[in-house]
Amino acid sequence: MAIILNIDTATATGSVALSKDGVVLAMRENTQERDHAAILTLFIQEILRTQNISPAQLDAIAVSAGPGSYTGLRVGVATAKGLCYAWNKPLLGISTLQMMAQGMIIATQDTHALYCPLLDARRQEVYTALYDAQLDEHMAPQALILTADAFREWLDKEKIYFFGDGSPKWQQLMPPHHNAVFASYHISAAHMVPLAEAAFQRQQFADVAYFSPYYLKPFYTPAKG
Repeated sequence: MAIILNIDTATATGSVALSKDGVVLAMRENTQERDHAAILTLFIQEILRTQNISPAQLDAIAVSAGPGSYTGLRVGVATAKGLCYAWNKPLLGISTLQMMAQGMIIATQDTHALYCPLLDARRQEVYTALYDAQLDEHMAPQALILTADAFREWLDKEKIYFFGDGSPKWQQLMPPHHNAVFASYHISAAHMVPLAEAAFQRQQFADVAYFSPYYLKPFYTPAKG
């Protein structure tokens, strides 16, 4: 069992959750992506202070490792790595897509469906994957350019929950299908907690020196004329 600080800044909503033995003790949230860097450390200090937990009592630090916003991921991972160095704690890197699927599975309690988190990657592209209720992958995480037939082979077989900030883009594009369910979802570091606890028990620690976010595609900067 462990006390873990969980950090998520992969999207416009950033949050920090403190957990003990897989249970959330406290959480703070910010919905302005441009403020993540300034507010993140304040949230961490506040949570530790209000829960009367010192950095020395932490067993690990977990971070949402992507895919997601390039800027947001850099802020979260840099903060987590800095704290690991300063406090001499191990680092746990948690897939953002898997974290989202975990949150939706908890919300629906539907064990007979697939779960498809969708993060907006600009234009007609999304970051996505497919998981079952046990979080086994049916489609590996990828940057996917949406077409009308993007998920047809899976939709023809079983129900799929689509959710995340990229789901409206897909909902507008896809033909109606009786197995498609579009669900409301609010991303939260609290959804990392079961995954971080499990990773800690398996000692699946990242190399703090070399760990970097899972961007899934290279960062693009338009050339200046």
